[in-house]
Amino acid sequence: MTDAHILSAAQLHQMNRAAWNEAAQAYEAALADTIAFLRAGGKNFCAPELPYLEDLASWCQRAIHLQCAGGRDTLSLWNHGAAEVIGIDISERMIAAARRAAQAIGARAQWFCCDVLEAPHELDGSADLVYTGRGALCWIMDITHWAQVVARLLKPGGRLYVFEGHPLNWVWDASAPTLQMDAHSPYGDYFAQEIDCSKGWPESYIPATAVLPVDQQSVKHEHQWTLGQIINSLIAAGLVVVRFEEHPDQFWDQLPLLPAETARRLPQTFSLLVRKPA
Repeated sequence: MTDAHILSAAQLHQMNRAAWNEAAQAYEAALADTIAFLRAGGKNFCAPELPYLEDLASWCQRAIHLQCAGGRDTLSLWNHGAAEVIGIDISERMIAAARRAAQAIGARAQWFCCDVLEAPHELDGSADLVYTGRGALCWIMDITHWAQVVARLLKPGGRLYVFEGHPLNWVWDASAPTLQMDAHSPYGDYFAQEIDCSKGWPESYIPATAVLPVDQQSVKHEHQWTLGQIINSLIAAGLVVVRFEEHPDQFWDQLPLLPAETARRLPQTFSLLVRKPA
């Protein structure tokens, strides 16, 4: 494992790039299904997202998806009415899969392979919508810089919409059938700011059979940001918070042994809508 605290955000992101290139194997295996889903007009959104993405065709000329992975969500924005979509991701293999999916369905799309903190300046001031979330922010090692990138990408009056896992979820032990604080992770403390270094993926997200054996995988680094850190970083970047909402809905099975009726008594996800002043 790495001594993460002595590395820069850029260095940690590059190490995560290696891990996500390995994880892309699972996305590549599902590419035919992804193309079929999108070709049929599929929109890969959770119910709480829909009010925030309403009527894209009337106002969204360009949507930029930060940390777009294999492009399924990015191209769902196109199916949902965005005139053009742009995906940015640090993984070459993820971007290659996204490009193949876009070509297969004839989408108006562009793809950039880079650290999102180095999003191309040619995109500055061009986005009606910046979209991100679903397990994206934990891979960002500098939330202040991230918020500044969002601000420069947005047009005046443009919107950022974040649909993300609630950071409170990190506190719980995912291997327990009841709510128990996680004693084996720094995230058992909601306010912990340690960078978690690990190998492997949750079985309910990427099955072990879909990627390399754990001992052959690259180390990955995650940072849990509190709600206050996320929101205040955007305010400091000059953006205006329009709405914040917490939801019981999950976008993946993060607590697989917890009864559904118990899980729904907790905030599982959140929506955050901000605007760039006109």
